[in-house]
Amino acid sequence: MGRIRKPQLLSSLIKNIGGEQWFNLIDKYKAIDLKGRYLHWDQFQWRVDKGDDPEAAWVATKISRRAIAKKLPLLKAKSERCFSYCIPDSLLAQLHSIDTMTAGGHSLSNSTFIVSSQAEKDRYLVKSLMMEEAITSSQLEGASTTRKVAKKILENNLPPKNKSEQMIVNNFLLMKEVLARQDEELSIEMILELHSIATDKAIENQAIPGKLRQDDNIYIADQLNENYYQPPSWETLEERLNNLCLFANECHSSQNFHNFTHPIIKAIILHFMIGYIHPFGDGNGRTARAIFYWFMLRAGYWLFEYVSISKLIQEKRSAYDTAFLYTETDDFDLTYFIYHQVEVIVKAINALQIHIENKKRELSNFVTWIDKSSLAKKLKRGHLEILKEAVKEPGKEFTSKQVSLSLGISENTARSYLKKLADLDLLILATSKKGRMVRYVAPASLKEKMS
Repeated sequence: MGRIRKPQLLSSLIKNIGGEQWFNLIDKYKAIDLKGRYLHWDQFQWRVDKGDDPEAAWVATKISRRAIAKKLPLLKAKSERCFSYCIPDSLLAQLHSIDTMTAGGHSLSNSTFIVSSQAEKDRYLVKSLMMEEAITSSQLEGASTTRKVAKKILENNLPPKNKSEQMIVNNFLLMKEVLARQDEELSIEMILELHSIATDKAIENQAIPGKLRQDDNIYIADQLNENYYQPPSWETLEERLNNLCLFANECHSSQNFHNFTHPIIKAIILHFMIGYIHPFGDGNGRTARAIFYWFMLRAGYWLFEYVSISKLIQEKRSAYDTAFLYTETDDFDLTYFIYHQVEVIVKAINALQIHIENKKRELSNFVTWIDKSSLAKKLKRGHLEILKEAVKEPGKEFTSKQVSLSLGISENTARSYLKKLADLDLLILATSKKGRMVRYVAPASLKEKMS
């Protein structure tokens, strides 16, 4: 990512360019281009039609955007320009797509999303997807533990051995905390508590978990150290966070039609503002994503308990950083970051759909195969889920804790499933224990035993 080309202030451009020159371009250059893209000057200047002055075209575009922009005065500090955003047609279409795919999270039966009943929700939307977000969110912040090791730690409740593993455990606990507190209003106290969970024993820069930074000895740089951002003064943090909490808790529902804000837009703005304010010496990204999930769940989008956005952010980290910089370099226009995050959300939901389709297909194939066995009538769905994993990975260890998390059932139920499979000689009871944890092992001959 090279240096961002920052546009001139609109007022300066209007002074320098003849009014007739940009006025004649108003009908040609709108908020978005013909491909539906909301371009920053950094990209816009190279896509102007031959013969048109780029700066005049930019003025026409900016005026079109200003005409549909919504200001957010609650998010500014004293003597600071307002943040704003707009929703052009291409963004509105994507928001509609998300609402259609999830039905707003309110009604599974009316949703075009492929989970069509509560039973299927319990069967396919397993807690391991919460683990996925915990792992990738940590990796996004520099954790080096492999996915396989991380999953084993979380499934078996193992103590972390280093800071990377601690970060992953923290993020898993953070996601659980967000889920538990989705009905609470946002407060500075909650933000501090979420940060404390995220960074416990896994923090840099002499920062303290759950404490706001006390100086301005911090800046944000890209990998090439070319683009940097100096966060606001530490002395304004409480004011800014108070304003952010007021914004988060203010009613922006469809009933309040004078001040409606789409809940997905609001969640994305909360995500951005924690990153922009940068209230902590370390752990801002993890806290920002946690607050995004908190608001999505609070707004009724239950599906986001199972959607991982960090994996997609991690895959294109430069695009994430650029979206921040575009907002900061163009009149605090949040639309750039909103477009980026909406695109991430759409991809994450599509990835979840593929995950569920694969799970359905795997289970269907497995059930078809096992139905030929005399064991079928003796087993419940939970037994089959365990056996499916055991067949795929001979030698895999199972514990009641791990099965409980994977299947979303109580540990007592998981324990009874494992014991029955051991009684049927389909799992092997381990000869030793780690602490009080009873382990069961998938035998190499399992497939033959079930034939």
